[in-house]
Amino acid sequence: MANEDLIYASVAELSSLLDAKKLSPVELTQAYLDRIASLDDRLHAFITIDAEGALATARSAESAIANGRRLGPLHGIPMAVKDQMYAKGLPTTAGSSILKDVATSDATVVARLRESGVVLLGKLNLSEFALGGSINHPYGVPRNPWDTKRQPGQSSSGSGIAVSAAMCAAALGEDTSGSIRGPAAWCGITGLRPTWGRVSRHGILPMSWSMDQAGPMTRTVEDCATVFATIAGYDPNDAYTSHQPVPTYQPLESLKGKRIGVIRESMGDGMVDSQVQQRCEEAINAMSEAGAEIVESSIPLFPEGGLISNGVADADAAYVHRERLAAHAAEYDFATRRRLLAASLMPAHLYQKAERFRVIMRRQVMAALEGVDVLVTPAQSQPAPPIATDTGLDSKDAVMRQFFGIRAHRGPFNLAAVPAMSIPCGFTDAGLPVGLQLVGRPFDESMLFQVGGAYQTRTDWHTQRPPL
Repeated sequence: MANEDLIYASVAELSSLLDAKKLSPVELTQAYLDRIASLDDRLHAFITIDAEGALATARSAESAIANGRRLGPLHGIPMAVKDQMYAKGLPTTAGSSILKDVATSDATVVARLRESGVVLLGKLNLSEFALGGSINHPYGVPRNPWDTKRQPGQSSSGSGIAVSAAMCAAALGEDTSGSIRGPAAWCGITGLRPTWGRVSRHGILPMSWSMDQAGPMTRTVEDCATVFATIAGYDPNDAYTSHQPVPTYQPLESLKGKRIGVIRESMGDGMVDSQVQQRCEEAINAMSEAGAEIVESSIPLFPEGGLISNGVADADAAYVHRERLAAHAAEYDFATRRRLLAASLMPAHLYQKAERFRVIMRRQVMAALEGVDVLVTPAQSQPAPPIATDTGLDSKDAVMRQFFGIRAHRGPFNLAAVPAMSIPCGFTDAGLPVGLQLVGRPFDESMLFQVGGAYQTRTDWHTQRPPL
């Protein structure tokens, strides 16, 4: 297998090769480290690269596998995690120059990866404190592998880049208001935001206590299911995690009998770019051809999803940062500081209003899910835009574009605490990836995997490689 074919292989394919002892974890790890060395000066996916630690873990995995002690499908698989998650012995910066402390313990998700035998390559870039919208990135401006002049998405940008550019086999991101699904869509990969409470947040620097959720970012739906099964489940260190069992992924041969609801408010003029809409409609037609019944669904409050989501999340973040912001305001990126200061001034009655709208949104989302297996919308309303060089909302139109366009398609579902996943569904005429968002009932990630997996067996968008 050629080296580039090797690093672009799915986790499932790599796992099969490792299991059959046709591939060494050390060889595989070195291939990814070489890839990082050749690309990261351009793409800025990584903040910390732990080559020494990764190779030591790979050698240990090699010995265990050679002696018939393979731990499971991720044993010997090189991965990386968003630098919002503690990894013992490595610094955690959250994309900010303010933080540099070396972690003395692992986040639960990192510990579960290590226990499964994952080779941890390092920590991935992100917008400052995972808020999104950063202009100054102290560890390099993250760049989209499909067009390095464009954004890779906010804020799990490094995770999206690293998977898309084959600098790791899979990654972990974190999604508060779309930070897994957005980069997944713009980078042409698969990304899951699990049900809130499905995955422990212990050891992950917070933004919003009521919406933060870690999740996998991979090249295929099957890989996404494998990583999810490893990190999901109850954690006594996180009181908000659920005791719900985590089922094993069972692929579907067809979508016959499945009902897919298309949210009509997510489409049409003013809500989505015409080429994004066209690719998503083509994906929906492909699901119909695979046997699914397509029905029209509605979430009347959908266009306000971004505004409500950010109103709640930014106020929560302002509370999280209240002491650090008072002591280090000048060290924050301007865009981050502005958002936190503005949110800290939000009157209590407006916050309460946003929370009441959140309840209405959840009711509408749950009503839309009645009678269907999944809902679908575009994952991003537009293709990846050029990298921003300045910031500010200088008009009503700018505010409308920010909160009623780019964030509207993902906000309703983190507000409703339901699982949502972006999968690749095509490209624009300019060669930029488009993502389709699948949304399921609480704790029904399996249905997302089944529908998304069936779609990927009939398409090859997830196998495409950026022109690097």
